Amino acid sequence: MQKNKNRNIIITVLIVLIIVVAAFFGIKSTNNKSNKANDSSVSAIKKRGTLRVAVFGDLPPYGWVDDNGNRVGYDVRLARQMAKDMGVKVKFTQVNANNRVDTLNSNKADIVLANFTETPERKQVVDFAKPYMKVSVGVISPKSAPITSAKQLKGKNLIVNKGTTAENYFTKKGGVDLLKFDSKTQQFNAFKNKRAAALADDNSYLYAWVKKNPNYTVGIKNIGPNQFIAPAVKQGNKSLLNWTNKEITRLANRKFFTDDYNKELKPYFGKEVKPSDIVLN
Repeated sequence: MQKNKNRNIIITVLIVLIIVVAAFFGIKSTNNKSNKANDSSVSAIKKRGTLRVAVFGDLPPYGWVDDNGNRVGYDVRLARQMAKDMGVKVKFTQVNANNRVDTLNSNKADIVLANFTETPERKQVVDFAKPYMKVSVGVISPKSAPITSAKQLKGKNLIVNKGTTAENYFTKKGGVDLLKFDSKTQQFNAFKNKRAAALADDNSYLYAWVKKNPNYTVGIKNIGPNQFIAPAVKQGNKSLLNWTNKEITRLANRKFFTDDYNKELKPYFGKEVKPSDIVLN
């Protein structure tokens, strides 16, 4: 009787051990598959056959969807060229200014090409490659009530897009009541609905916007320091960072960015903007 009891105990222990071991290796296998699927190293991207790029969908002329449903723009053309040079296809993930970092960290994209300005704060959470464009913050206002100096903004409502350098600059500067929006579409609709005296964003984009909306003007062309637009990858992704740095250098040597400007940006800018104002070669 005792022997049977002991034997049953041993069998039960063995069954439990088998279940635990099987579960452990099952989880490990699942995690390995997940890690491989989310791997953004150059070798993993080539093996997958697609470069996943985070881009804007409502920011002409940098990244937007045209009337025919096609993704177009300065950053979009760059993304396609990078994928071509890597020997893979491109897969776009649409983002807004406020979720670019989260998109990288949640492994929904390998790289961000979404008019992403380098800042000290952002360098703490992503790795930036070499820049390919320079910008500064600008401010637009109605021609009927132009804002031409920072002093005029004191105590007034100013519209900004969440997660942008414009928001960061005016938050630090103070003295202005900020109305913050999640997307470019929302912020410009609010501006047209006269919810603020002015709107702040990257000046190069504002030049393009006022050309399509002639009742407004870039009253403040530059405020704050000049800054740089660059690709961003997840922190620690040295493989893709190194490849991207070399790619930016190759493209600059081939005058790709000047060509990209002439095809994607020039038709949207006024005469006051020159390639050298934006392009980094």
